[in-house]
Amino acid sequence: MRALMRRSANALLAVLFCAAAVTFAAQPSTANPDLPVSARSAILIEAHSGRVLFEKNAHEPLPPASVTKVFTLAVALEALRDGRVALDDLVTVSRRAASMGGTQVYLEVGEQMSFRDLLYGIAVESANDAAVAVAEHLAGTEEAFARRMNERARQLGAQNTQLANASGLPPEDVGMAGMPHVTSAYDVAVVSRYAYTLPMFEELVSTYGPYRVRVGTRAEREFWNRNRLLRSYEGANGIKTGFTQEAGYCLAASAVRDGLHLLAVVLGAPSRDSRDEDIRTLLNWGFSQYQAQEVVEDSEPFGRVRVAKGLEDNVGVVASRAVRVVVPRGTKAQVEREVRLEERVLAPVSRGQAMGELIVLQDGQEIDRVELVAAADIPRGTAWSLLVSTARRLLGSFFW
Repeated sequence: MRALMRRSANALLAVLFCAAAVTFAAQPSTANPDLPVSARSAILIEAHSGRVLFEKNAHEPLPPASVTKVFTLAVALEALRDGRVALDDLVTVSRRAASMGGTQVYLEVGEQMSFRDLLYGIAVESANDAAVAVAEHLAGTEEAFARRMNERARQLGAQNTQLANASGLPPEDVGMAGMPHVTSAYDVAVVSRYAYTLPMFEELVSTYGPYRVRVGTRAEREFWNRNRLLRSYEGANGIKTGFTQEAGYCLAASAVRDGLHLLAVVLGAPSRDSRDEDIRTLLNWGFSQYQAQEVVEDSEPFGRVRVAKGLEDNVGVVASRAVRVVVPRGTKAQVEREVRLEERVLAPVSRGQAMGELIVLQDGQEIDRVELVAAADIPRGTAWSLLVSTARRLLGSFFW
């Protein structure tokens, strides 16, 4: 039953995320600034809302190289979240996974490595063999895993994505000649935004290194991230680099400052330095022009709900998380807040239990929906405590 409820909740979360993605994608962005971006395609979005702040050929289908692994990680971490795999599960390496070229962990046929270590191999080392091993472990074949990546991308609002494999290597290099392997800067941003809601994603993509595998053996290896912005850009917390001759230099990047979370993607930059400079240009402009305004505080109180048959007659209700909106610097958003609460709940009540929802509107449009939850545990009352409580209420009403 719990597993069913968890799957239902996850499905609802995905539906709400997709609805939000469609809503914000439909809204016109501000006038595109004239920024010196050398990459063939680029985009800058605000992660919380998905609002597009800058774009250049953002919907053009292009080869993404190892930025593909953002999609790989998203699907793998969904499996982890849903309990279909555990971090300590051992993954047995196939001949195909071990044969991958390019950046790799140098997995051997029949070797077993934990799912956790392989995730770090994908996110930090950008290991192609680790990506294929995870894909085969979860879907049986890499082709089946790629179909799942494409399906999830479409569900999240990515319309120009057609991926052939989990690594990002050119299809002709891995026995998939003739198969398309493309996405767009917009699609990468959309999937990256969703991925930050998944367990472990930020931890994985923000790890610079070293991360060690096969510790204490002759085959011990250290993983180091190729995303130089993790060490040089204030607030950087991910995401993924990529390069092939066909794709050029690619980078999906993320940074947070003062509650403002920006995602920047460039595809097809002419050099590694120009790729990094493009990302800095986008992020610097975004942080200089916009700020995050908190319109709902984390654990902000929103009234009380009556509790039947509990040791207490009511329970406080709070917001389950903060809500921020992105606004131009020096301005302030005017929002409306619509509270919907249960009239009464039956004890026992657990802290964090859903009690209702808060709808946040700006200019009459819904911009967020937040679960309102119980602020405390309320145990079920004993027969004697319920009798005393009833008598107290009756006496109170009599004297009133």
